[in-house]
Amino acid sequence: MQLIFVGDPMCSWCYGFGKELSAVLQARPDLPLQIVVGGLRAGGSEVLDEAGKQFRLTHWARVEAASGLPFNREALMARKGFVYDTEPICRAVVAARNIAPEAPLLDVFRALQHAFYVDVLDTTAPETLARVTAQALTVAGHPATAQAVLDQYQSTATIEEAREDFRKARRWGINSFPALLMEVGDELYSVAPGYRSAAELLSSIDALQARVAQASAAH
Repeated sequence: MQLIFVGDPMCSWCYGFGKELSAVLQARPDLPLQIVVGGLRAGGSEVLDEAGKQFRLTHWARVEAASGLPFNREALMARKGFVYDTEPICRAVVAARNIAPEAPLLDVFRALQHAFYVDVLDTTAPETLARVTAQALTVAGHPATAQAVLDQYQSTATIEEAREDFRKARRWGINSFPALLMEVGDELYSVAPGYRSAAELLSSIDALQARVAQASAAH
């Protein structure tokens, strides 16, 4: 039995959700977490123009109100020529997963989110992603160098694995993020389609586990 988080670090609702999911994992350390990166705008070529910035500010305000997490609005508005491609940051998550399979991947995911939403780093730049990812892994107790992360990030295997994550999310019928699933044996159950508070998630998990246990007992 495990939880599966399907999301994208450059999805603002996933940013708010990361905080809530961290609280869930603290409350339920018996439930391992797998992360599948969804590729919200993987391969996107859209330059973030003024209309795009205003669109995102609207969402950011709602996420901030729901989660209490900070956003660096001023830096977003000042940003010029940024191409909104989420494939690189998703691939950085996969690189971390391959380098340190036992590391708390949600910590890395959230560090990459902080780099984008608060530090306003270029999270499409491989060197930046490698540095942030290596630092997050090291803080989590799995020391890694930026060069090791960069090498993994640029490998053909990691590129293909990220693409397979995108395909997996689509096969599961997930086209919007975040989504939280529970895998029990060979079955997948939806815990939350979209943003939910930690309390709501824990309630849904408890109810789902009770339902699965009842169905199992009936057989």
